[in-house]
Amino acid sequence: MQEALLTLAVFASTALTIVLLMLPSRYVKHSPPKATTRGTANEPKISVQVLVLGDIGRSPRMQYHAMSIAKHGGRVDVIGYQESTLHPGLIDNPFVTIVPLSPPPPLLRANKLPFIIAGPLKVLWQIWSLFYALGYRTKASRWLLVQNPPSIPTLFIAIIICFLRNTHLIIDWHNYGWTILAGTRGEHHPFVTISKYYEALLGSWAPTASFTVTDAMQKQLRNKPYNVKSPIFTLHDRPASIFQPIENPESRRAFLQRIPESQKHAEDIMAGKTKLLVSSTSWTPDEDFSLLLGALCAYAASSEKLPPILAIITGKGPQKQMYLDAIATLTKDSQLNNITISTAWLSAEDYATLLACADLGVCLHMSSSGVDLPMKVVDMFGAGLPVVGYGDYESWGELVKDGVNGRSFATYDNLADLLRELFSEVEGKQLAKLRQGAVKEGSRRWDEEWDGVAGRLLGLCE
Repeated sequence: MQEALLTLAVFASTALTIVLLMLPSRYVKHSPPKATTRGTANEPKISVQVLVLGDIGRSPRMQYHAMSIAKHGGRVDVIGYQESTLHPGLIDNPFVTIVPLSPPPPLLRANKLPFIIAGPLKVLWQIWSLFYALGYRTKASRWLLVQNPPSIPTLFIAIIICFLRNTHLIIDWHNYGWTILAGTRGEHHPFVTISKYYEALLGSWAPTASFTVTDAMQKQLRNKPYNVKSPIFTLHDRPASIFQPIENPESRRAFLQRIPESQKHAEDIMAGKTKLLVSSTSWTPDEDFSLLLGALCAYAASSEKLPPILAIITGKGPQKQMYLDAIATLTKDSQLNNITISTAWLSAEDYATLLACADLGVCLHMSSSGVDLPMKVVDMFGAGLPVVGYGDYESWGELVKDGVNGRSFATYDNLADLLRELFSEVEGKQLAKLRQGAVKEGSRRWDEEWDGVAGRLLGLCE
């Protein structure tokens, strides 16, 4: 009996030793750290893992975080799916390492399995890929900056990794995962309830600190069901330097003549005879494209003489083909007379220039939580483009001041009225006033905002 117990103890201690040896290495602060400048081989000031459980290229805020950290001499590992083109500032940056996550197997991405089966299997895949990437494919870091949503399984894995690797956790709250899920499954679905309390529980006691995109979200996180006690800092989205107004008319003309979507209309746009409207959409239910489509049909049916509209829609998403079919049908039925709708997928540089060349931007974002804000409006302001947007939620007024830098609507009739009002003016005084407000709002840039909030927290800025 004693020999059996001794053998069992040896096996148990051996197994425990193996497990301990296989655990991820822990972060050890070097003292004193050496300051770095771009291009040198000195030790970084700090090390940060930036985690996006999504496409890195379509997560501009997290890319901006990484570039800001690198700019101030920090080492950055950016972990996420690499499905689209990255920001030029990340490519070949000596302080930035891209760590691509392996996508789920095709069977889990094809939507062929029921959600109740595919959902848990996909989460299990993500748990393993996240743990392996954060624990073994990257060096231990002082900070882990996590984008939320998605919260499942991101927050759980982040907490485990931070415990094992002696890392401080920062949650960057863009929205709430459970409210997005409620939009597709219904607020009373059991998965939504589980997601809500999972997100609230882990978000309340896990992080060293949190960032939020609005003041309204910061206040909400202090209350039930979140009750976050750790420090929360509002870090508003601000335009990156790539978004700039166009001052030279010839530069505007050259761009409009270059891209195929506007080539035929370039001279009429320059002369003010045709209005260029731009909207960026994810083609999902929370950005109801039917609002814009209905407004354009109402505009086309108006009895008053109005200028033609060229509407260029950028973005990718699941409902794109459905709406392209609807546009084709409406065009065939002569319900979009004097309206041309084109879709485009542009480089970051061309998208920024398109915004600067447009007469008006349209935002269809509907906040699932009521306290987030669309970054696309920030980009439009950076390019000096006035915005009309869906504004029937709490935080909208933090960004868009009605009559100053934009206008808001709640229905397609409201939007149609705004288009008629703004485009019917011969002298365009209202649009000119809104453009001035957009330029002013866009004058505060990401670097300035980030340095004063995140830079101070991370110890990179005074």
